Amino acid sequence: MVWPFSSSSSSKSNEKVDTPSAAVVSALDTLEHAGEDAKGFLASTKQHFEHDIKTAAKDLDLDLPPLPPVPITIPPSLEPYLIASAVFGVATASVLFYRKNLRRIPSSAYLTPNMLKGKRTLKGKVTSVGDSDNFRLYHTPGGIWAGWGWLRHVPSGTKALKDQTLHIRLAGVDAPEGAHFGMPAQPFSAESLAWLRKELLGKTVTVQPYAKDRYERVVSMAWYPGFLPFLPKKNVSKELLKIGYGQIYRQAGSQYGGLLKEFEKIENKAKKNKIGIWSQKNMVSAADHKKQHLRGGE
Repeated sequence: MVWPFSSSSSSKSNEKVDTPSAAVVSALDTLEHAGEDAKGFLASTKQHFEHDIKTAAKDLDLDLPPLPPVPITIPPSLEPYLIASAVFGVATASVLFYRKNLRRIPSSAYLTPNMLKGKRTLKGKVTSVGDSDNFRLYHTPGGIWAGWGWLRHVPSGTKALKDQTLHIRLAGVDAPEGAHFGMPAQPFSAESLAWLRKELLGKTVTVQPYAKDRYERVVSMAWYPGFLPFLPKKNVSKELLKIGYGQIYRQAGSQYGGLLKEFEKIENKAKKNKIGIWSQKNMVSAADHKKQHLRGGE
């Protein structure tokens, strides 16, 4: 492969080069521009200062003589320090931007405490839906602008995705339990699972992490696109409550993202209309179902 920035001729590699390397020239050019930027900043500050003095004099009805021109000069001894500070500032800002916006988080082990306060959102593709209230998310930071979907692609297959996804547990809701760990399935568990797969699988979803549970699942509020991309995204927990395929999660450590009152209104409406799980005469909550069949519940 011939790289676009390299010469395809091998004969030039034997020629003697007396000029500095391209990297050194680029570094010197960067430092020179940083010095010019510092001078421009000082000149701009002087202009703003003069403008503020003139405005104040006008407001106080003072007749001030014009300010004498003051040349903006930077002592040669300070130029290296200003250049170094500018370069350090740009480098620091670049690192912080990368860590916040472009660094991929492969699993919950990489989530810091600051990321689990509901102040950070993550986008990614749903690779699997294993239960009615949780799914696997492959984090794709930067989205299409970072090349996802055209230069970078989400891998497929269990082996390629191993330890590369976030296990998301929907915040604030509890769905009917399926048959697992020797526990019988609850009514509407299959319908709830089918609905979640239909709505989320293979789609780009936004999650807002709040905490990690004892299974290392990331308790998160989640949003997914509706039928039309320009419409507001749908909150997964709200939609699950609306169609009666889930109920409000009332156990210790519950996270609602400030939406508890709204959740209660939606749940009460589903109860009143006897939708989904609320159509049963003797509805058993998912939490009680687990207590009956599993030691200690969830």
